[in-house]
Amino acid sequence: MDTTYLDGAGLRGALIMSAEYVNRHRADLNRINVFPVPDGDTGTNLALTIGSIADQLKRSSEMSLGAVARAAANAGIMGARGNCGMILSHFLLGMADAIGDRARLRVSEFGQVLRSATEHVYKALEKPVEGTMITIMRAIADEAERLQHSDFVVLFERLLVKAREALANTPELLPALKARGVVDAGAKGFVHILEGISGYLSGDPLVALEDTPEYDAEPSVFAAAEADFGAEEQYRFCTEALVRGDALPEQDVVRAWLRERGDSLVVIRSGDMLKVHVHTDEPEAVFGYLRGFGRLASHKAEDMHAQHAVAERAAAGHMTLARRPVSVVTDTACDLPDEIVRAHGMHLVPLNLIFENQVLRDRVDITADEFVEQLKKGAHPSTSQPTPAAFMEGFRRAAEEGESVIAVLLSSALSGTFASAQMAAKQRADTEVPIHLFDSKGGSLLQGLLALKASELGELGWEPAKVVAELERVRRQSGFFIVLDTFERALASGRVGRGKAWLGSLLDIKPVLDIDQTGKLIPIDRVRGRKNALPKMLEVLEKKVPKSAKKVRFGIMHVAAPEMLDPVADEIRKRWGNVDIITSAGTPIIGTHAGEGAFGIAYLVED
Repeated sequence: MDTTYLDGAGLRGALIMSAEYVNRHRADLNRINVFPVPDGDTGTNLALTIGSIADQLKRSSEMSLGAVARAAANAGIMGARGNCGMILSHFLLGMADAIGDRARLRVSEFGQVLRSATEHVYKALEKPVEGTMITIMRAIADEAERLQHSDFVVLFERLLVKAREALANTPELLPALKARGVVDAGAKGFVHILEGISGYLSGDPLVALEDTPEYDAEPSVFAAAEADFGAEEQYRFCTEALVRGDALPEQDVVRAWLRERGDSLVVIRSGDMLKVHVHTDEPEAVFGYLRGFGRLASHKAEDMHAQHAVAERAAAGHMTLARRPVSVVTDTACDLPDEIVRAHGMHLVPLNLIFENQVLRDRVDITADEFVEQLKKGAHPSTSQPTPAAFMEGFRRAAEEGESVIAVLLSSALSGTFASAQMAAKQRADTEVPIHLFDSKGGSLLQGLLALKASELGELGWEPAKVVAELERVRRQSGFFIVLDTFERALASGRVGRGKAWLGSLLDIKPVLDIDQTGKLIPIDRVRGRKNALPKMLEVLEKKVPKSAKKVRFGIMHVAAPEMLDPVADEIRKRWGNVDIITSAGTPIIGTHAGEGAFGIAYLVED
């Protein structure tokens, strides 16, 4: 690898390795997280943010530095969580702007790119606070501009020295850090990113680099729990949202509105995306304001008081530091978009696709788009549920973050997935983190909406038993139905017991299938010709969702039929107003049984 210049392949590999470094240290970063509030989630937020960047870059083959930098910035915005994730995304956005369309950079040019990225961050923040991640950014920009060298390996070795010096000084800049004897968690996370880059460029990415200066040894292992939530933090909910639209307002306009309702503001506007982070007591008002500008692709409001209480309980019991009351697991039949999964920190357990002798994990080894290409080529894979071992791993990861785990799973009447999860939960029964299994009696976005509901209630501090009870109540008045363009795959799967009666000799008949209250898939109607599918689906929906429903949200999924998303969403909004609608391509597991051309509607009535 020629390290006298940095190209797209080099930046891609460096950022992917950085994600590994941050993930390796996420628990440590959570423990020392005391600023701006001691909610113990900086490590998780930063790991999820850069993890979303790495996932996007792994699917890219771009060689141009400018193209990779722009892809990283966009992925960062979509996946940004928490203050640290938002600031990192701003940094990457400034870096992409500075690089432009250049295919590669030499060391002599890189200093100015770092300077531009750092200045972009400072200008974007409402109140830049020294002693945080931005201090490290400024320190390395200064050092890069000062150095005169032609090799990126040497450059990053020197930048690491300067970054660690700046990190060691963060307690002198922030009294909250000095009081607890820790460095800033976000700043330390940014140093881990630099470590990953340096390790990758040196050609030895797995070597354990020199530890950063330690301020977080005993007895301050649980610094996040020991710190006072603080009189300075007057707001309760860490609120985030991603909006997509063609006529989004400028950052300053949104920031001015939010300033009257909260603090810890970070706003990012890039193209058709607007990402917001704010601490507020009025999350629903924030969401309502943002809905006026476009589609609310993801949003969450996390009770920081509940998070801090979890940390205090963990510290008192000398247990592993959890960062939230409830951690949610679901399987990949849920059809939730990645941006929602990441926004809420859900843990996905993949189902399996079997192509002859090859087994691929859904959403890990194969994406929905890749699967559609296989369908168009005539592939007919079979499916299988996750193994108990896969659920064991999912539960383990979830237990690292939550006091309790709730798993919202594919209908037990459709798959052995729930039984596999039961076996895994029994094997973990003696652990300190209880696992609650919920049979969604559904699939696709019905299951996804229920998993999302579980995440939202957990973020508000609900007890697990109450969350499960609420899911059961909501499920009784919610549902999912789908129209198939062909019923060949549904018949082949054996999941439509009465479907054969519809074959006959009629031409161009499209069956409409419903998931009933027991979780079984049953035929409920039929339509002749694809042009009549949408009117029939809306007719069914109007019968199922009460006119009096005041709190309802929807999901629309498709299998190789994206042209149906906007018309269906438009008709739903004509009838129920500006409601939340999640849209997604059906995951390969759903697509295998529904077949090409299918689309379905999920509804969640929460009154």
